[in-house]
Amino acid sequence: MELYSKDTAGQVARKLLDIKAIRLQPNQPFTWASGWKSPIYCDNRLSLSFPEVRTYIKNQLVEVIKKNFPDAEGIAGVATAGIPQGALIAEEMGLPFIYVRSKPKGHGMENMIEGKVTKGQKVVVIEDLVSTGGSSLKAVEALKASGFEVLGMAAIFTYGFDVARQNFESANVKLICLSDYEAMLPQAVADNYASDEDLKSLAEWRTSPDTWKQ
Repeated sequence: MELYSKDTAGQVARKLLDIKAIRLQPNQPFTWASGWKSPIYCDNRLSLSFPEVRTYIKNQLVEVIKKNFPDAEGIAGVATAGIPQGALIAEEMGLPFIYVRSKPKGHGMENMIEGKVTKGQKVVVIEDLVSTGGSSLKAVEALKASGFEVLGMAAIFTYGFDVARQNFESANVKLICLSDYEAMLPQAVADNYASDEDLKSLAEWRTSPDTWKQ
């Protein structure tokens, strides 16, 4: 799990903060579905409504793929938020596009992978956000089980949890992210989305998200 570049990480963080795709509330934390209290809420789908941000993210992800996965023959988006991002990238690169459901469709062909399945095709998986990596790696396994060769994954943002790093290393899947929590924090302070006093609490959450504010 690595960042594409420090400059890109800062730029992406700034753009996501500016459009409120990233919201920071250390004193009024959000509650995740897992029950964790969190000072951050990240919804990168908002970037789709801002053409300049959408285009910048698309172009940076295309560069990630060209430089790290030059043999890519197709793009696979992870449902749901990875679908539009992946489709934009596939269009820009002139590559086939497929997407992976979180579970098989409950009727019809009962597909988990939508699009043409070409065994042996080399694909790059696109995610908008990586937390623990569980759902992302489930998509990778579904692709492999269907005969695809997964070269790796590219994502817009990650919280940078140790458990995610361990999960990707154990699965032997290369993950390149445009930005992460660590790169976002100084940008948030610089742009007045968080104060110097907030930093301690924000850093504590990153270290121990399951016990923070409990």
